[in-house]
This record gives sequence, C-alpha cells and structure tokens, in this order.
Amino acid sequence: MPSIKQAAEEMLLQTIIPFWKGMRDEENGGFYGYMDFDLKLDKKAEKGCILNSRILWFFSEAAMLTGRADLAEDARHAYQFFLKNCYDEANGGVYWSCDYTGKPQDTTKHTYNQGFAIYALSAYYRLTKDPVALTYAKKIFHLIEQHCTDSEGYLEAFTIDWKPESNEKLSENGVMAAKTMNTLLHVFEGYAGLYQASRDPEVEKALRRILDIYEHKIYSPELHRQLVFFDQHYNSIIDLYSYGHDIESSWLIDWGCDLLGDAALSKRIHAINSDLAAHIYKEAYIDHSVVNECDRGKVNTTRVWWVQAESVLGFVNEYNKSGDAKYRDAAADIYHYICNVMVDKRPGSEWFWEVDADGKPSSRKPILEPWKCPYHNGRMCMELIRRNPDVTV
Repeated sequence: MPSIKQAAEEMLLQTIIPFWKGMRDEENGGFYGYMDFDLKLDKKAEKGCILNSRILWFFSEAAMLTGRADLAEDARHAYQFFLKNCYDEANGGVYWSCDYTGKPQDTTKHTYNQGFAIYALSAYYRLTKDPVALTYAKKIFHLIEQHCTDSEGYLEAFTIDWKPESNEKLSENGVMAAKTMNTLLHVFEGYAGLYQASRDPEVEKALRRILDIYEHKIYSPELHRQLVFFDQHYNSIIDLYSYGHDIESSWLIDWGCDLLGDAALSKRIHAINSDLAAHIYKEAYIDHSVVNECDRGKVNTTRVWWVQAESVLGFVNEYNKSGDAKYRDAAADIYHYICNVMVDKRPGSEWFWEVDADGKPSSRKPILEPWKCPYHNGRMCMELIRRNPDVTV
C-alpha cells in the first residue's frame, strides 16, 4: 500500500497542478475566473481577487516544495496581476473582484480578502525574496489593523475608501453578521504566513490578540465547537455548527500558534483544537467522509470538496498529536473517498465542488469560480508531502 505522501504527490502533480496551469489568461493577465460543470470555460467571467490570491499562494508554495521553475513563473504571473489589478493604490487594500480585462468590478474591501492577500504575498516573498511582496503584505497588515478592527476584534466589510458596509459576502444562513469566525480564522492565517516570512514583532502581537479572541470568544467549551456568526460584541447570533471550519481550524491554528514558540500558549491552543477534532470525528465523520454543517439542529449532508481536504489534514494532525489510530484510519478513509468520489475523472477537470449523500454531483456546481480554488486541496497535498505521516492508503 502506498503512503499517503506518495498518493498526495500523485494528486498534486497529475491532477491539481496541470488543471490550474491550464487556467492562465495570457491575453488579459491572471487566471480565468469561471468554468461551469460541463467544463465550459468562460474567458470573460469576473476574476475574484480571493481566487487570484489563493492561486498566487498555491503556485508559490508548490514552487518551493518542488523546486520547479515553471511553477515559480505561474506564481509570478498571479503576482503581477495582483499588483497591477487587484490592489487599490489610491485607497490601499484589495478589491473583491476585477472584470476579465482586469478592471475593478466589485470594489468592496473585505477583511477576509485582505487576509488572503497577506497569506499569498508572504508565500511569494518566501519563494522569491522580492522585497516588494513583503512591503505589500505589511502594508495590508497595517490597513487591517487601522481600518478593520475595533476594541473587541475584527470587523468585516468596507467600501472602496474604508467606510463600513453590511457583510453580505460572509454572512449566510439568513443572518447578517457583524463579526465572523471565518474572517478571524483567515486573518490569523494571513498573519501567521507574514510572521513566518518576517518574524515581525507587531505581527506577533496581533497573532496573540487573535488567539485570545479564539480562546475566549470563538471556541465554546460547552459545545466543543467554534461559534460562527456574531454581533459586534462577539455574542453568537445563530446555532450553527460548521464542521469544515472546525476541522480546518484544528490543524491551521495549531500551525500558526506554534510559530510563536510559546510552549504554554501552544499547550492551551492544542487542547482546544484536539477537542474540535474529536467532536468532528464523533459528530460529522459519516460514511467515509465529513458532512457539511448543522444549522439549528438540521444536518446538511452535502460533501463539499474543501471540507474533505481539510478533514484529511485535521485528522492527520490529531493522529500526530494523540497517537490515536482512529484518526489515522479516518484520514486514510477520507482520502480514499476523495479519490473515488470527489475527484472528477473527466479529462480537463479537477475536483467536483460538492456531491450529495449518494456521492453524486447532483447540484452541478462549477468546477472553477471565485471560491473554487486550488488552495484547500493543493494545501492538503503539500502538507501531507511535508509531514509524511504514518498513514497508508
């Protein structure tokens, strides 16, 4: 039986990288923004700036991992589009989207989007040592700290010139959230990437602040899960259990926290994240995969691509922490499910967005669009290659 590392190398090199290399837009820059379920590419679709940041992050990390010059060039292509088209030089910060030619389309400045830009630029800096990339990452860090925070935490959505606006983009399930778990997680992730690249003490201070919010406001010890949507004072406004975000947080926050080298803090955060992983195993790991979420007691049994990818990593991380073989077996089981069900076997495709409880892509969601990116599944592969866990598939 091959190791999960060998399987991940094959997935990365034969499925994920070739698909995303094929999405380069040589005429207008960046990468194409939409491919429908029937594999029809829309070359005139909007280009989400989050998608471009995630592609920039992916190719930067893949180039570092493999040493391949062609992947470094793909990263450079995404980086050039970022600087020329996604970043607002007049007001600072990153737009929500551009049209296919690269003109700003949706000029909302969302905190979530700024966090992903930092994550991407920090990876590109680690790849190239280009000081301009680090300068922009730090610029966006300071913009978030200046415009997107209040005395209690991190805010969500702003106009082009940083006036607050309502948070439609990161609110779901019929509520309008002033603050969200999701945005905080990805600001933390971006800051952790920047700290990894720079060891900047200001960034360390911000990471510690976010971990304090995570420990005391986001995590519910009574429910063994993260709360999701909040009012401005971090009071939860909906009974929602996001299985995918909990299993993603369980390994990603461990990683970012450990960069700080604070053993006492890591011990506390690791315990929280082990609690999250244990409860995902108990509540959401069903029929070889992890279901989507539970909204006010009703379980959504859709299997979403990114949730499966993060579940493999979350269970590998928990296996490495606890030594409990059930997590090793769950990671291998979900990896098999991904290969058999989530990967779209049609030539010229990648992974399905989601499948139903029977493993069928009945919703026919796009193969590529502003949220459907190489970040979750690409990162799963690269983390498995780096970690080389004692898991066979």
